[in-house]
Amino acid sequence: MSRESFLEHAPSVIRRAKSVWSDFIDFVASENVLQVAVGLIIANGFTKVVQSLVSDILLPPIALLPFIDRNFEEKFVVLRKGPHAAPGHAGYNTLEQAAADGAVVLAYGEFVTNVANFFALGVFLYAIARVYAVFTHETIIKHTVKCAYCRKYIPQKAKRCFNCTSWLDGREDRESSAL
Repeated sequence: MSRESFLEHAPSVIRRAKSVWSDFIDFVASENVLQVAVGLIIANGFTKVVQSLVSDILLPPIALLPFIDRNFEEKFVVLRKGPHAAPGHAGYNTLEQAAADGAVVLAYGEFVTNVANFFALGVFLYAIARVYAVFTHETIIKHTVKCAYCRKYIPQKAKRCFNCTSWLDGREDRESSAL
């Protein structure tokens, strides 16, 4: 590209760059993006609190039960021993030992912990939604029903299905005369 050609196209490139930058600033500074960003930051912190509650408070007393000999995170089954495992040895004491030796393990304890975290997070979010509804008299939980025509879920208070556009008050079923 010659210097003359470059100088000839420079104003339009600069104009486009300014337009893209302006659009980017409008997007980043928009109210919805900022709300989502703040919501994600709060959700991340809330998730860590719930994970700590489950892992540090709820599951350790359960690990004291007689048939459970260690924390749930450490429960695993060795599917194939690693290359350095002793032939007569019963197995590995910890998940880290098995991973370091290259063993193939089924870490079901971690799965149980993650399921408990998910359940606890759902219960706490539901409780927050209920408390919010009590204080603001607005419900976050929207009840839904299936449309009688297209069988898609729609809000319970809807008068018309937004999927198939049929009226839900029965006027679709009544015969009407076009004449």
